[in-house]
Amino acid sequence: MQTALAPEFQGTPEGEAAEAILRKCVHCGFCTATCPTYQLLGDELDGPRGRIYLMKQVFEGAPVTRSTQLHLDRCLTCRNCESTCPSGVQYGALVDLGRAVVDQRVERPASEKAVRWLLKEGLTSPLFEPAMKLGRLARPLLPAALKAKVPAAPGAGAHRWPTREHKRKVLMLLGCVQPGMMPNINSATARVLDAAGIQTVVADGAGCCGAIRTHLDDREGGLADMRRNVDAWWPLIERGEVEAIVMNASGCGATVKEYGHHLAHDAAYAERAARVSAATRDLSELLPEIVPALKPRLAQQPGGGAPRRLAYHPPCTLQHGQKLRGGVEGGLRELGFEVTLPANESHLCCGSAGTYSVLQPELAYSLRDRKLANIEPLQPQAIVSANIGCIQHLQTGTSTPVRHWVEVLDEALEA
Repeated sequence: MQTALAPEFQGTPEGEAAEAILRKCVHCGFCTATCPTYQLLGDELDGPRGRIYLMKQVFEGAPVTRSTQLHLDRCLTCRNCESTCPSGVQYGALVDLGRAVVDQRVERPASEKAVRWLLKEGLTSPLFEPAMKLGRLARPLLPAALKAKVPAAPGAGAHRWPTREHKRKVLMLLGCVQPGMMPNINSATARVLDAAGIQTVVADGAGCCGAIRTHLDDREGGLADMRRNVDAWWPLIERGEVEAIVMNASGCGATVKEYGHHLAHDAAYAERAARVSAATRDLSELLPEIVPALKPRLAQQPGGGAPRRLAYHPPCTLQHGQKLRGGVEGGLRELGFEVTLPANESHLCCGSAGTYSVLQPELAYSLRDRKLANIEPLQPQAIVSANIGCIQHLQTGTSTPVRHWVEVLDEALEA
């Protein structure tokens, strides 16, 4: 697709990046068939091809309207279109650039700005965890919409961290909302890795991966989060004390794996950010090497009450963002679990998409119900996934337990 950048974008990193991405697009429309919002709305402008056309107009200097902003807001940034695209168009990077330009030129209503500010600052705040504890106490009195966002209190073992030391060590990002909402995911990860002879360490200075601010169009705030994490992790990486940075939230993993891209123009951070990205692994990428160590323990302890018949929902950030497919279900099956993917639409987003379920609730819950309707015929004992947002969002629509797969594995090992 040929484009003629407007003068204000010529010679700028944003303009050059957008032009390079747009040049790859042949406007074939294959992406439309796999776009969740197009499936729901049937509007070309609510699919990747239409949004690319809108962003092309933006970078060519056409007037930017509130309508343009709304169509871009409805995008989940699930990147399913990237998996489908035969030309390798980097749609996720383009929509980040386009949204930033549109937000500079179109004033949002005060109510929208307030909600987005609260999400950006509240979810990443140290006060989020105590606020979640208060929310649990008040949960019976909360309206249904708020109650759905407050998971039940974690079990007694949620904060039990292994104490053994191992020669092999990995870093883990605790995340910004995960310790407050579902702390057992982090401790279960540490316990499973401990059982395989790997010690999990945490850098105190690390925090939000930067995805929340970036996707709420605070690019500078997102970059600041990324730089802070690079600074926190770098001493351990530079001294060779850890062999990898392990992510148990696929949304964070997709972002950290792209630190090198986001900070490529920052001379002070570009090299270190690239090293951080190269060292980052999703937890599922460790499964093949830890399965042999875990198998004997599971053979001795058949798992007690841990669910064995599982339906797996692969998050978009894992299968489309990180291009990792088959690792979770393959590893769990090798360990004796019965794991099934829905026969239909396992590639489609569940509607969580970070803060999307708050900002676009009607679309988000339609996608959630569609996802659960495809899972229900499997009649699983539990639904497992690999990202806290998907887990929390799906749980609001079903009585079947929805958990991180590492929690189920941990429960089987501990039984």
